[in-house]
Amino acid sequence: MSAHVSSGAAPERKVPPTSVRGAVARPGREAVEAKGWLRAHKWLLLRRTLQLGILALFLAGPWLGWWIVKGNLSSSLTLGVLPLTDPFLVAQQLAAGHWPYQEALLGAGIVLVFYLLFGGRLFCSWVCPVNLVTDAAAWLRRWLGLKGGKAPAGSTRYWLLGFVPVIAATTGALAWEWVNPVSMFHRSLIFGFGLAWGIVGGIFFYDLLIAPRGWCGHLCPQGAFYALLGRASVVKVAAAKRSACNDCMDCFAVCPEPQVIRPALKGAGQDHPLILDAGCTICGRCVDVCGKDVFRITTRFNRSE
Repeated sequence: MSAHVSSGAAPERKVPPTSVRGAVARPGREAVEAKGWLRAHKWLLLRRTLQLGILALFLAGPWLGWWIVKGNLSSSLTLGVLPLTDPFLVAQQLAAGHWPYQEALLGAGIVLVFYLLFGGRLFCSWVCPVNLVTDAAAWLRRWLGLKGGKAPAGSTRYWLLGFVPVIAATTGALAWEWVNPVSMFHRSLIFGFGLAWGIVGGIFFYDLLIAPRGWCGHLCPQGAFYALLGRASVVKVAAAKRSACNDCMDCFAVCPEPQVIRPALKGAGQDHPLILDAGCTICGRCVDVCGKDVFRITTRFNRSE
């Protein structure tokens, strides 16, 4: 990171603001020159491979008759043995006064333990199909050079998260699941589109024209739920070489949660340069686009820089 030194004064670090306004339209050029195209897109390619691979496993049954996985992201059975259930869905069922099946409770427990250990927002960046939509909107926004926009406060998603079980308890129904874009989009990919087209399109144009990263970063209660799960996770993103930062702003341009970057680069109140904020999606894009290798995906137990 660049520093300005005055006589007798300690170096003062210049840290970019948390907004991505003014960021370059094509972040990562320096990384491609320094590391090569493949290394500069490594984590992005891995994420897309996993996201599309998960969709392929679900689609193989209804499309090809290969029933490796039955169900959808809300609740599924893999190879007839492994149950997996969205704990956010189970929480709504319990709030509505409906006791889930034993298999659903077991599946929710497995998923819950996984994300508690490895990071709740991994669901958002590595599994959730809506991520493909919001990433496309963010890319197009940069390509078109669109600036500005007005997003709700980041705490809005936590308020919405609090309302979801309240509504379930009041109505006795899983009201959120009727309009949940994640569930609707995934079910529609498997069984055919209906109302989901409008909801997914609305999210795309909302992120593109109104609020950059507005849905995932400010509104999605499911993302807020998984962010809470990730507070004590083992996997983290570290600004391990923050002194090498040259303020290129590429990481801010591509990060879906840019507010988590500044504290790590500045190191305020931290003994170790980890992005500890559970809002980090551990998507690895900051690692990809940084030509100085400032960031890395590591564990909370790794104390070396």
